Amino acid sequence: MRARRTLPALILASTALALWAAASSATTLIRQGLDQLTTRNDLVVQGRVLDIHSYWNAAHTFILTDARVRPARFLKGNHAGDVSCTVMGGSVADTTTLIVGGPDLVPGSDYVLFLGHGNLPGGEARLTVRDLAQGAFDVEEGRAVSQALGEPLLPDTAGRTDVPGGSNGITLDELVRQVHAQDNR
Repeated sequence: MRARRTLPALILASTALALWAAASSATTLIRQGLDQLTTRNDLVVQGRVLDIHSYWNAAHTFILTDARVRPARFLKGNHAGDVSCTVMGGSVADTTTLIVGGPDLVPGSDYVLFLGHGNLPGGEARLTVRDLAQGAFDVEEGRAVSQALGEPLLPDTAGRTDVPGGSNGITLDELVRQVHAQDNR
């Protein structure tokens, strides 16, 4: 019974990801540096995920997950109160939609998130992590580590395939400095 549900969900997830990437005219597999992430997104927030809620879209064709983030500070943009963002994928009952290379947000964990508005399957102009795993950095002990670490990234225009900060991450202070420098250009 589960095998019958898993294959269609995987096909649906793959199709939706391809359509979403094409529709947003962004190739999420090409390496993005902090400069591109900052420029391409409206809001950069350091904060803690308070809770997540996964649900079917209105057409019952795709699962989306809303995450509520309590900001510690905004590195770019402003927002009043908690920030809610939507990501593709999630689990509802015994059905899971997994987005390969998508951000992994866990309640109680701290992140730096690069957020922009985008159209998701069944969700128009949602605030989302448009660059998937490249737009989410885990924050621990004063360091920010890209969730794209270990993802196969295509080279950027400079030929780089590494994530910002590499395998050790980048100090939070340096990430903030670079985002502010790029945002003030």
